[in-house]
Amino acid sequence: MSVEIKVPSPGESVSEVEIAGWLVSDGDYVEKDQEIVELDSDKATLALPAEEAGVVSITVGDGEAVEVGQVIGTIDTDAAAPEGSGEKEDKASSESAPKEQKEETKKEPQAEKDEGKKTYASGTPSPAARKILDEKGIDPKNVKGSGKDGRITKEDAVKAEVSMGSPGSGSRDSERKRMSSLRRKLAQRLVSVKNETAMLTTFNEVDMSAIFELRSKYKETFKEKHGVSLGFMSFFTKAVIHGLKEFPQVNSMIDGDELVTFNYYDISIAVSGPKGLMVPVVRNAENMSFAGIEKEIKRLATRVRDAEITIDEMTGGTFTITNGGVFGSMLSTPILNPPQSAILGMHNIVERPVAIDGKIDVRPIMYVALSYDHRVIDGRESVGTLVKIKEALENPVEHLMGGDNVIERALEL
Repeated sequence: MSVEIKVPSPGESVSEVEIAGWLVSDGDYVEKDQEIVELDSDKATLALPAEEAGVVSITVGDGEAVEVGQVIGTIDTDAAAPEGSGEKEDKASSESAPKEQKEETKKEPQAEKDEGKKTYASGTPSPAARKILDEKGIDPKNVKGSGKDGRITKEDAVKAEVSMGSPGSGSRDSERKRMSSLRRKLAQRLVSVKNETAMLTTFNEVDMSAIFELRSKYKETFKEKHGVSLGFMSFFTKAVIHGLKEFPQVNSMIDGDELVTFNYYDISIAVSGPKGLMVPVVRNAENMSFAGIEKEIKRLATRVRDAEITIDEMTGGTFTITNGGVFGSMLSTPILNPPQSAILGMHNIVERPVAIDGKIDVRPIMYVALSYDHRVIDGRESVGTLVKIKEALENPVEHLMGGDNVIERALEL
């Protein structure tokens, strides 16, 4: 019996995928549930298992675009698993090897002779000339020799000059391969953001001293109680919600000729994965505690790294936070995550000298950036939101935890 290998639907509204790569070869015997092919959609990669055991016949190759439901191969379930084929191949190889080796040995002397002739051919530098050319970084191929039979002399090497238009002696290899479906879609989206939105960015700086003190004091107890670290992301997520509640227009998006403003806060968190940057969504983050946010971000990040994240888990966010600081970025202008209207960029934390009450002090400072769509958000809302975020991060006890008397309650300790 022959079983068709059909392309499954990776998610709602996805009608076409790309064959990222077959994990088996045509004619291979596969076991039931063995992963046989990887499919790339606009959002994620899906590994397709074999429905039955048998011999695979591949009809659509790597890199081809295919529609959902299309047949890309078959499995012959009547075929028996091959036995002893490996031993026969090994025996055949061992029997033929001596003869091939013998023939190759016979050819070696002649090859050496030919190679010997090439050693002193036209354009070959003398030892002294080669040393000079190596020091200059000049390829002998680009030098005309004046010695016997065109040999490059020391004088030729001394006179030789580096041509800025000629390649050097280093490797100039290159590799060309088709971009994945995910990367092509991302490229299209990024270009559309630049072309279809009026994107601007506003900046500010945050003194992280208060958050450092809280984390230092409570991180061990917090991790022991909840099983996750008290990280920066929970503070930033809550600070963003603090700002969005003050300026609801920043939590909006354009839909045709209408402006949709959300009264809930689904925060997209940018996470780096094996297939590139993904943005899973922490839904209704306004109802979560510090521990709840940290646990959900950890869960989603793990699914991204394990290539298990689904399209549904990455769609529907109302605002995005991206942390370039984990890669060492000091400052950047994050690009919008459409159709959202704003995104907050976090950066690395560096000890900087700052003026505090007329005196110079060293504080842990982070630069933050808010990119926004000026069609939806004006300067007042964008700057005001970032100031509110700064306010909440520099005084988290008052603005995010309810005051000194309820810190441990806010952290559920």
